Amino acid sequence: MEPLASKMRPKTLDDVVGQEHLVGKGKPLRVAIEKKHKFSFILWGPPGSGKTTLARIYAKALEAVLFELSAVSSGKSDLRKIIDTDTNGKDKVLFLDEIHRFNKGQQDFLLPFVESGELTLIGATTENPSFEITSPLLSRCRVLVLKPISEEALRRIVTQVKIPLDEEAFSWLLNYANGDARKALGILESVQTLYGKVTAKTLSETLESLSLRYDKKGEEHYDTISAFIKSMRASQPNAVTYYLARIIASGEDPLFIARRMVIFASEDIGLAQPTALVVANAVFRACETIGYPECAINLVHGAVYLANAKKDRSAYNALKMAEKDVHTYGNLPIPNKIRNPVTNLMKDLQYGKGYKLYDTKSYLPKKLQKSKYFLKKPKDDLENT
Repeated sequence: MEPLASKMRPKTLDDVVGQEHLVGKGKPLRVAIEKKHKFSFILWGPPGSGKTTLARIYAKALEAVLFELSAVSSGKSDLRKIIDTDTNGKDKVLFLDEIHRFNKGQQDFLLPFVESGELTLIGATTENPSFEITSPLLSRCRVLVLKPISEEALRRIVTQVKIPLDEEAFSWLLNYANGDARKALGILESVQTLYGKVTAKTLSETLESLSLRYDKKGEEHYDTISAFIKSMRASQPNAVTYYLARIIASGEDPLFIARRMVIFASEDIGLAQPTALVVANAVFRACETIGYPECAINLVHGAVYLANAKKDRSAYNALKMAEKDVHTYGNLPIPNKIRNPVTNLMKDLQYGKGYKLYDTKSYLPKKLQKSKYFLKKPKDDLENT
Protein backbone atom coordinates (compact mmCIF):
# COMPACT_ATOMS: atom_id res chain seq x y z
CA MET A 1 0.00 0.00 0.00
CA GLU A 2 1.39 3.40 -0.98
CA PRO A 3 2.28 5.54 2.09
CA LEU A 4 0.25 8.70 2.67
CA ALA A 5 3.34 10.92 2.25
CA SER A 6 3.90 9.42 -1.20
CA LYS A 7 0.27 9.87 -2.19
CA MET A 8 0.39 13.51 -1.14
CA ARG A 9 3.62 14.30 -2.98
CA PRO A 10 3.11 17.31 -5.31
CA LYS A 11 3.29 16.52 -9.02
CA THR A 12 3.66 20.10 -10.29
CA LEU A 13 5.40 23.24 -9.10
CA ASP A 14 2.08 24.94 -8.36
CA ASP A 15 1.21 22.13 -5.95
CA VAL A 16 4.36 22.65 -3.87
CA VAL A 17 3.69 24.12 -0.43
CA GLY A 18 6.62 26.00 1.12
CA GLN A 19 10.10 26.85 -0.21
CA GLU A 20 8.77 30.07 -1.73
CA HIS A 21 12.33 31.47 -1.85
CA LEU A 22 13.10 28.82 -4.49
CA VAL A 23 9.80 28.13 -6.26
CA GLY A 24 7.90 31.41 -5.86
CA LYS A 25 7.29 33.66 -8.84
CA GLY A 26 10.61 34.82 -10.32
CA LYS A 27 12.63 32.66 -7.92
CA PRO A 28 15.61 30.61 -9.18
CA LEU A 29 14.25 27.07 -9.30
CA ARG A 30 10.90 28.13 -10.76
CA VAL A 31 12.65 30.14 -13.48
CA ALA A 32 14.95 27.19 -14.26
CA ILE A 33 12.00 24.81 -14.49
CA GLU A 34 9.86 27.16 -16.58
CA LYS A 35 12.72 27.83 -19.01
CA LYS A 36 13.87 24.18 -18.97
CA HIS A 37 17.35 25.32 -18.00
CA LYS A 38 19.66 22.33 -17.70
CA PHE A 39 22.15 22.46 -14.80
CA SER A 40 23.37 20.31 -11.92
CA PHE A 41 22.52 21.33 -8.38
CA ILE A 42 22.56 20.23 -4.76
CA LEU A 43 19.43 20.46 -2.62
CA TRP A 44 20.60 21.05 0.95
CA GLY A 45 17.90 20.96 3.57
CA PRO A 46 16.35 19.10 6.50
CA PRO A 47 14.36 15.87 6.15
CA GLY A 48 10.87 16.22 4.74
CA SER A 49 11.49 19.63 3.18
CA GLY A 50 10.71 18.55 -0.41
CA LYS A 51 14.06 17.59 -1.96
CA THR A 52 12.79 14.49 -3.79
CA THR A 53 9.64 16.29 -4.91
CA LEU A 54 11.55 19.18 -6.46
CA ALA A 55 13.99 16.82 -8.19
CA ARG A 56 11.15 14.90 -9.83
CA ILE A 57 9.35 18.06 -10.95
CA TYR A 58 12.59 19.43 -12.44
CA ALA A 59 13.33 16.20 -14.35
CA LYS A 60 9.77 16.09 -15.68
CA ALA A 61 10.04 19.70 -16.89
CA LEU A 62 13.21 18.80 -18.81
CA GLU A 63 11.41 15.80 -20.34
CA ALA A 64 14.44 13.84 -19.22
CA VAL A 65 14.79 10.25 -18.04
CA LEU A 66 15.08 10.35 -14.26
CA PHE A 67 17.24 7.85 -12.39
CA GLU A 68 16.97 7.75 -8.60
CA LEU A 69 19.65 6.31 -6.33
CA SER A 70 20.41 6.44 -2.63
CA ALA A 71 24.09 6.91 -1.83
CA VAL A 72 23.59 4.66 1.21
CA SER A 73 22.97 1.53 -0.88
CA SER A 74 24.52 2.27 -4.28
CA GLY A 75 28.01 2.60 -5.73
CA LYS A 76 30.08 2.90 -8.91
CA SER A 77 28.45 -0.13 -10.56
CA ASP A 78 25.02 1.50 -10.24
CA LEU A 79 26.36 4.70 -11.75
CA ARG A 80 27.94 2.75 -14.60
CA LYS A 81 24.59 1.10 -15.42
CA ILE A 82 22.97 4.52 -15.70
CA ILE A 83 25.78 5.83 -17.90
CA ASP A 84 25.42 2.81 -20.19
CA THR A 85 21.62 3.02 -20.41
CA ASP A 86 20.24 4.01 -23.81
CA THR A 87 17.58 6.73 -23.38
CA ASN A 88 16.89 7.26 -27.09
CA GLY A 89 18.50 10.68 -27.10
CA LYS A 90 16.72 11.97 -24.00
CA ASP A 91 18.73 13.73 -21.29
CA LYS A 92 19.61 11.77 -18.18
CA VAL A 93 18.95 13.25 -14.76
CA LEU A 94 20.39 11.47 -11.74
CA PHE A 95 18.76 12.18 -8.39
CA LEU A 96 21.26 11.01 -5.77
CA ASP A 97 19.71 11.03 -2.33
CA GLU A 98 22.03 11.42 0.66
CA ILE A 99 24.90 12.32 -1.66
CA HIS A 100 27.05 13.05 1.40
CA ARG A 101 27.27 9.28 1.94
CA PHE A 102 29.33 8.85 -1.26
CA ASN A 103 33.04 8.71 -0.48
CA LYS A 104 35.65 10.70 -2.39
CA GLY A 105 36.34 7.88 -4.86
CA GLN A 106 32.67 7.56 -5.74
CA GLN A 107 32.28 11.32 -6.15
CA ASP A 108 35.40 11.47 -8.33
CA PHE A 109 33.94 8.73 -10.53
CA LEU A 110 30.78 10.81 -11.00
CA LEU A 111 32.64 14.05 -11.78
CA PRO A 112 33.54 13.65 -15.50
CA PHE A 113 29.98 12.67 -16.44
CA VAL A 114 28.59 15.74 -14.67
CA GLU A 115 31.30 17.94 -16.17
CA SER A 116 30.58 16.74 -19.72
CA GLY A 117 26.82 17.11 -19.30
CA GLU A 118 26.23 13.41 -19.91
CA LEU A 119 24.48 13.39 -16.55
CA THR A 120 22.57 16.22 -14.91
CA LEU A 121 23.09 15.66 -11.21
CA ILE A 122 20.62 16.56 -8.49
CA GLY A 123 22.13 15.72 -5.13
CA ALA A 124 20.11 15.76 -1.92
CA THR A 125 21.74 16.16 1.47
CA THR A 126 20.95 17.10 5.03
CA GLU A 127 24.64 17.87 5.68
CA ASN A 128 26.64 20.97 4.78
CA PRO A 129 27.85 20.39 1.19
CA SER A 130 31.03 22.36 1.89
CA PHE A 131 32.18 19.57 4.21
CA GLU A 132 30.64 16.53 2.54
CA ILE A 133 31.07 17.05 -1.21
CA THR A 134 34.44 17.27 -2.94
CA SER A 135 35.45 20.70 -4.19
CA PRO A 136 35.63 19.69 -7.90
CA LEU A 137 32.12 18.22 -7.86
CA LEU A 138 30.70 21.03 -5.75
CA SER A 139 32.15 23.64 -8.12
CA ARG A 140 30.08 22.16 -10.95
CA CYS A 141 26.82 22.29 -9.01
CA ARG A 142 24.71 25.11 -7.70
CA VAL A 143 23.67 24.74 -4.06
CA LEU A 144 20.00 25.42 -3.33
CA VAL A 145 19.17 25.66 0.38
CA LEU A 146 15.78 24.37 1.52
CA LYS A 147 14.20 25.55 4.75
CA PRO A 148 12.15 23.53 7.23
CA ILE A 149 8.47 23.64 6.24
CA SER A 150 6.81 26.48 8.17
CA GLU A 151 3.93 25.77 10.52
CA GLU A 152 1.59 27.63 8.20
CA ALA A 153 2.69 25.50 5.23
CA LEU A 154 2.48 22.29 7.28
CA ARG A 155 -1.04 23.19 8.31
CA ARG A 156 -1.99 23.59 4.64
CA ILE A 157 -0.42 20.23 3.77
CA VAL A 158 -2.17 18.39 6.61
CA THR A 159 -5.49 20.08 5.79
CA GLN A 160 -5.32 18.64 2.26
CA VAL A 161 -5.42 15.11 3.74
CA LYS A 162 -9.01 15.77 4.90
CA ILE A 163 -8.60 13.95 8.22
CA PRO A 164 -10.54 15.76 10.98
CA LEU A 165 -8.25 17.38 13.56
CA ASP A 166 -9.13 19.67 16.44
CA GLU A 167 -6.79 22.54 17.33
CA GLU A 168 -5.09 20.62 20.15
CA ALA A 169 -4.23 17.75 17.79
CA PHE A 170 -3.08 20.20 15.12
CA SER A 171 -0.80 21.96 17.60
CA TRP A 172 0.63 18.63 18.81
CA LEU A 173 1.27 17.48 15.26
CA LEU A 174 2.97 20.72 14.19
CA ASN A 175 5.27 20.70 17.22
CA TYR A 176 6.18 17.06 16.66
CA ALA A 177 6.86 17.47 12.94
CA ASN A 178 9.22 20.41 13.49
CA GLY A 179 9.21 21.41 9.82
CA ASP A 180 9.22 17.85 8.40
CA ALA A 181 6.15 17.26 6.22
CA ARG A 182 6.91 13.56 5.70
CA LYS A 183 7.15 13.07 9.45
CA ALA A 184 3.80 14.79 10.01
CA LEU A 185 2.01 12.71 7.37
CA GLY A 186 3.68 9.51 8.57
CA ILE A 187 2.43 9.73 12.14
CA LEU A 188 -0.97 10.99 10.95
CA GLU A 189 -1.33 7.85 8.84
CA SER A 190 -0.19 5.62 11.72
CA VAL A 191 -2.72 7.16 14.12
CA GLN A 192 -5.59 6.78 11.69
CA THR A 193 -4.65 3.13 11.08
CA LEU A 194 -4.37 2.32 14.79
CA TYR A 195 -7.16 4.39 16.32
CA GLY A 196 -9.29 5.77 13.51
CA LYS A 197 -9.76 9.08 15.30
CA VAL A 198 -6.86 11.53 15.45
CA THR A 199 -6.57 13.42 18.74
CA ALA A 200 -3.66 14.76 20.78
CA LYS A 201 -4.03 11.66 22.99
CA THR A 202 -3.93 9.13 20.14
CA LEU A 203 -1.03 11.01 18.54
CA SER A 204 0.93 10.83 21.78
CA GLU A 205 0.16 7.13 22.29
CA THR A 206 1.21 6.32 18.73
CA LEU A 207 4.47 8.20 19.16
CA GLU A 208 5.21 6.25 22.33
CA SER A 209 4.66 2.99 20.44
CA LEU A 210 6.93 4.11 17.60
CA SER A 211 9.63 5.21 20.06
CA LEU A 212 9.64 1.80 21.69
CA ARG A 213 10.20 0.15 18.32
CA TYR A 214 13.03 2.53 17.53
CA ASP A 215 14.70 1.78 20.88
CA LYS A 216 14.71 -1.92 20.06
CA LYS A 217 16.62 -1.08 16.87
CA GLY A 218 19.23 0.84 18.86
CA GLU A 219 18.57 4.23 17.26
CA GLU A 220 19.37 6.25 20.40
CA HIS A 221 21.46 8.55 18.29
CA TYR A 222 22.38 11.38 20.59
CA ASP A 223 22.67 9.31 23.78
CA THR A 224 25.02 6.86 22.09
CA ILE A 225 27.28 9.46 20.49
CA SER A 226 27.39 11.24 23.87
CA ALA A 227 28.43 8.00 25.58
CA PHE A 228 31.09 7.45 22.91
CA ILE A 229 32.61 10.92 23.40
CA LYS A 230 32.47 10.80 27.20
CA SER A 231 34.13 7.38 27.18
CA MET A 232 37.01 8.83 25.12
CA ARG A 233 37.18 11.73 27.58
CA ALA A 234 37.36 9.33 30.53
CA SER A 235 40.14 7.32 28.82
CA GLN A 236 38.06 4.11 28.72
CA PRO A 237 38.96 2.31 25.47
CA ASN A 238 36.67 -0.67 26.17
CA ALA A 239 33.61 1.55 26.53
CA VAL A 240 34.72 3.56 23.49
CA THR A 241 34.91 0.42 21.37
CA TYR A 242 31.49 -0.82 22.52
CA TYR A 243 29.66 2.46 21.86
CA LEU A 244 31.44 2.87 18.52
CA ALA A 245 30.26 -0.62 17.51
CA ARG A 246 26.66 0.40 18.37
CA ILE A 247 26.94 3.60 16.36
CA ILE A 248 28.33 1.75 13.35
CA ALA A 249 25.64 -0.96 13.62
CA SER A 250 22.94 1.75 13.46
CA GLY A 251 24.25 2.77 10.02
CA GLU A 252 25.60 6.14 11.14
CA ASP A 253 27.58 8.08 8.54
CA PRO A 254 31.29 7.37 9.25
CA LEU A 255 32.15 11.00 8.51
CA PHE A 256 29.76 12.11 11.26
CA ILE A 257 31.73 9.96 13.73
CA ALA A 258 35.12 10.98 12.37
CA ARG A 259 34.24 14.68 12.44
CA ARG A 260 33.46 14.48 16.16
CA MET A 261 36.77 12.73 16.73
CA VAL A 262 38.58 15.61 15.00
CA ILE A 263 36.80 18.08 17.29
CA PHE A 264 37.60 15.93 20.34
CA ALA A 265 41.30 15.82 19.44
CA SER A 266 41.59 19.60 19.85
CA GLU A 267 38.96 20.19 22.52
CA ASP A 268 39.88 17.46 25.01
CA ILE A 269 43.42 16.36 24.14
CA GLY A 270 44.78 19.59 22.77
CA LEU A 271 48.27 20.59 23.87
CA ALA A 272 48.84 17.40 25.89
CA GLN A 273 49.33 15.41 22.68
CA PRO A 274 49.11 17.61 19.55
CA THR A 275 49.61 14.61 17.24
CA ALA A 276 46.09 13.48 18.20
CA LEU A 277 44.71 16.02 15.74
CA VAL A 278 46.90 14.55 13.00
CA VAL A 279 45.60 11.05 13.75
CA ALA A 280 41.96 12.21 13.89
CA ASN A 281 42.29 14.00 10.56
CA ALA A 282 43.89 10.90 9.05
CA VAL A 283 40.90 8.84 10.26
CA PHE A 284 38.51 11.34 8.68
CA ARG A 285 40.40 11.17 5.42
CA ALA A 286 40.44 7.36 5.49
CA CYS A 287 36.66 7.24 6.04
CA GLU A 288 36.20 9.72 3.21
CA THR A 289 38.17 7.64 0.72
CA ILE A 290 37.36 4.08 1.85
CA GLY A 291 33.84 4.08 3.27
CA TYR A 292 32.05 1.22 5.01
CA PRO A 293 32.62 -1.52 5.93
CA GLU A 294 36.42 -1.25 6.02
CA CYS A 295 36.60 2.27 7.45
CA ALA A 296 35.13 0.90 10.72
CA ILE A 297 38.69 -0.35 11.37
CA ASN A 298 40.06 3.17 10.89
CA LEU A 299 37.43 4.52 13.27
CA VAL A 300 38.22 2.12 16.09
CA HIS A 301 41.96 2.62 15.55
CA GLY A 302 41.57 6.37 15.96
CA ALA A 303 39.00 6.22 18.77
CA VAL A 304 41.14 3.96 20.96
CA TYR A 305 44.17 6.17 20.28
CA LEU A 306 42.20 9.25 21.39
CA ALA A 307 40.89 7.46 24.47
CA ASN A 308 44.40 6.49 25.57
CA ALA A 309 45.89 9.93 24.89
CA LYS A 310 46.64 12.42 27.67
CA LYS A 311 43.97 15.08 28.06
CA ASP A 312 44.37 18.88 28.26
CA ARG A 313 41.52 21.31 27.68
CA SER A 314 43.56 24.45 28.38
CA ALA A 315 43.46 25.69 24.75
CA TYR A 316 39.70 25.09 24.51
CA ASN A 317 39.08 26.78 27.89
CA ALA A 318 41.29 29.71 26.89
CA LEU A 319 39.30 30.23 23.70
CA LYS A 320 36.01 30.24 25.63
CA MET A 321 37.33 32.80 28.12
CA ALA A 322 38.67 35.01 25.33
CA GLU A 323 35.37 34.75 23.45
CA LYS A 324 33.57 35.91 26.59
CA ASP A 325 35.80 39.01 26.75
CA VAL A 326 35.24 39.70 23.05
CA HIS A 327 31.49 39.49 23.60
CA THR A 328 31.67 41.68 26.71
CA TYR A 329 34.02 44.42 25.49
CA GLY A 330 33.70 44.29 21.71
CA ASN A 331 36.63 45.39 19.53
CA LEU A 332 39.00 46.95 22.04
CA PRO A 333 41.80 49.13 20.56
CA ILE A 334 44.85 47.12 19.51
CA PRO A 335 48.10 48.52 21.02
CA ASN A 336 49.85 50.82 18.54
CA LYS A 337 53.16 49.01 18.72
CA ILE A 338 51.73 45.84 17.13
CA ARG A 339 49.70 47.64 14.48
CA ASN A 340 50.91 47.48 10.89
CA PRO A 341 52.40 50.81 9.69
CA VAL A 342 51.74 50.39 5.97
CA THR A 343 51.33 54.11 5.17
CA ASN A 344 53.15 57.30 6.19
CA LEU A 345 50.05 58.46 8.06
CA MET A 346 50.07 55.26 10.10
CA LYS A 347 53.75 55.81 10.89
CA ASP A 348 52.95 59.38 12.00
CA LEU A 349 50.30 57.91 14.30
CA GLN A 350 53.09 55.77 15.82
CA TYR A 351 51.81 52.48 14.46
CA GLY A 352 54.52 49.89 15.08
CA LYS A 353 56.58 52.18 17.31
CA GLY A 354 58.29 50.31 20.13
CA TYR A 355 57.74 46.88 18.63
CA LYS A 356 60.41 44.34 19.58
CA LEU A 357 60.95 40.93 18.06
CA TYR A 358 60.88 39.23 21.45
CA ASP A 359 58.78 41.34 23.76
CA THR A 360 57.83 40.29 27.29
CA LYS A 361 55.19 43.00 27.75
CA SER A 362 51.59 41.99 27.05
CA TYR A 363 50.20 42.62 23.58
CA LEU A 364 46.64 42.47 24.85
CA PRO A 365 44.43 45.59 24.65
CA LYS A 366 44.95 47.93 27.60
CA LYS A 367 41.72 46.93 29.33
CA LEU A 368 42.72 43.25 29.29
CA GLN A 369 46.41 43.58 30.22
CA LYS A 370 45.99 41.42 33.34
CA SER A 371 43.85 38.75 31.69
CA LYS A 372 45.08 35.16 31.85
CA TYR A 373 43.32 32.76 29.53
CA PHE A 374 45.60 29.77 29.88
CA LEU A 375 44.89 28.54 33.40
CA LYS A 376 45.35 25.20 35.07
CA LYS A 377 41.80 23.97 35.45
CA PRO A 378 40.77 21.20 37.85
CA LYS A 379 39.72 17.93 36.29
CA ASP A 380 36.12 18.61 37.35
CA ASP A 381 35.79 21.17 34.56
CA LEU A 382 35.19 18.24 32.22
CA GLU A 383 31.91 17.31 33.86
CA ASN A 384 28.63 18.08 32.12
CA THR A 385 30.36 19.39 28.97
